Amino acid sequence: MEIKASQVKELRDMSGVAMMECKRALVECEGDLEKALDLLRSNSSLKAEKKSSRVAADGVIRIVSSDSYATIIEINSETDFAAKDPGFIAFADDVVNYVSNNKVDDISMFASTEIEEKRLALIQKIGENIQLRRMETIEFDNSMSVGSYMHSDGKLATLVVTSNSDDNLAKDVAMHVAASNPLCKTPDDIDSEVLEREKAIFEVQAKESGKDDEIMSKMVEGKVRKFLAEVSLTSQAFIKDPDMTVGKLLSDNGADVTGYVRFKVGEGIEVETKSFADEVADQLK
Repeated sequence: MEIKASQVKELRDMSGVAMMECKRALVECEGDLEKALDLLRSNSSLKAEKKSSRVAADGVIRIVSSDSYATIIEINSETDFAAKDPGFIAFADDVVNYVSNNKVDDISMFASTEIEEKRLALIQKIGENIQLRRMETIEFDNSMSVGSYMHSDGKLATLVVTSNSDDNLAKDVAMHVAASNPLCKTPDDIDSEVLEREKAIFEVQAKESGKDDEIMSKMVEGKVRKFLAEVSLTSQAFIKDPDMTVGKLLSDNGADVTGYVRFKVGEGIEVETKSFADEVADQLK
């Protein structure tokens, strides 16, 4: 049967899928709009499954803050081009709206919601693997303040909760966390494996100096102290006033950091580097 351009356009407006995909679905369903829409929705799951193994290391960070909790979430695409697509941006906004109205503690909680349906449809529309990679929710009460920082490109963001009601202090610490990327809150909080790995490196460096054991031991101790001061939030020099540590800033304001989180898009994801020729060959496939 003949499929009219108006039918294809209507299905495209309903599904957001490419025109040729819509026309094929209408032909297969003999012009039945509802059946064609169902077919496209079912196909989106199949296409999403095929693309799910592809690395999605680009995307955006979004922050949601309410009266009692704040959530930071990373939404990934394969390329920066897709991350700027209006459909991707609209999907990120949908995620924000959902979290604003529904407290979400774990990324798996999206699986049975309309957000998952929209994610699958977006994969079909733009042809890239789209993932809700990770999120973290921090709770707080009226006596606390929550501060956030979002980099201009939307790919780096932080959340900080302080134990007093000074919003400006929380924002300043959030900006500091974004710039300095502390591994832990205090030196005592450092991951033991991280500390042992750094200490082993310092010991090798000390042995190469040719000094005696006592001097080498002091060299290692000094390097460890310096390392802990550089990676611990409270020991770091405050980004807006390097003559003061963050710990001193908090103490002077009668505050403490009760929780913080820093997300950078794609961090920790191993990305395979391909030549232009390989990329073209993959596209042709």
